[in-house]
Amino acid sequence: MERNSRIFVAGHRGLVGSAIVRRLVEDGYDDLVLRGRDELDLTDQAAVRAFFDREKIDYVILAAAKVGGILANDRFGGDFIRDNLLIQTNVIDAAWRAGVRKLLFLGSSCLYPKFAEQPLKEEALLTGPPEPTNKPYAIAKIAGITQCQAYRRQYGFNAICAMPSNLYGPGDHFDPEGSHAIPGMIRRFHDAKMEQAPSVTLWGTGTPRREFLYVDDMADACLHLMDHYDGEDIINVGPGEDIAIGDLARLIRAVVGYEGALTQDLSKPDGHPRKLMDVSRLLATGWRPKVGLEEGLSRTYAWFLENAAPPAPRPAIGNATGEAAE
Repeated sequence: MERNSRIFVAGHRGLVGSAIVRRLVEDGYDDLVLRGRDELDLTDQAAVRAFFDREKIDYVILAAAKVGGILANDRFGGDFIRDNLLIQTNVIDAAWRAGVRKLLFLGSSCLYPKFAEQPLKEEALLTGPPEPTNKPYAIAKIAGITQCQAYRRQYGFNAICAMPSNLYGPGDHFDPEGSHAIPGMIRRFHDAKMEQAPSVTLWGTGTPRREFLYVDDMADACLHLMDHYDGEDIINVGPGEDIAIGDLARLIRAVVGYEGALTQDLSKPDGHPRKLMDVSRLLATGWRPKVGLEEGLSRTYAWFLENAAPPAPRPAIGNATGEAAE
């Protein structure tokens, strides 16, 4: 992408989108097109088409999506499949119609079959059913990947698809009921620390293993792929290392400085038993992550304290509860 390219980052206020914008600005891209939900409803086909016709976009990074952890997916599955299908269908189609030069669509490691062989190779997609706890989201995003590939084959549209591992970092959502594993645990450990609660209860067994990528590394990978990858095949993005959820919880407890006990609610689901991706295809393009997990957690907690932490401690109310897997 040239520095004067007109670039639309869809979802620029979200975790990934905001990191991509930070990186683009740092690298000297000076013609970014950014629209909040109040300015452009991506689920509105007519509005999206009019936007692309008017703005003359060169490149699109499609980071807009409805996302959440196990609890949110379970409660709001209808919203997840509807909103994601509408967003991605409208943006991909309008981008092609308007002559956009290249589009990057973001999937997720949770789209792979629940019991696919580890580490997850790109070829494993659609070789089995998705994990039931996020099935509506997974089906919607797989449809987006398929749309990109079909538009490439039929229309010659240069759409590429990246499959990031679990992401975390500044700008994340720390809602205790709707967040992913890392921000959810940061919030619960912090609240428990402030309330002097004796313990924090985590969902599941703690044995599932997850791969986590710091969001600024993800932004770096997105720009790298826009410049160095033009294939039809999806491409995994991650550090290539995973950690058990129980070990992650203990690491976050140490970063937050909470000294209470950890307990587990075994009645709650674990989700995927393991999600580790084979990132050899990405590494072959010359990309490497820069931020390790412990450093990334420390940066994320520092951002939380400055931007998202409750303003003052509350009285002790007992145990904090929450999920430990996504």
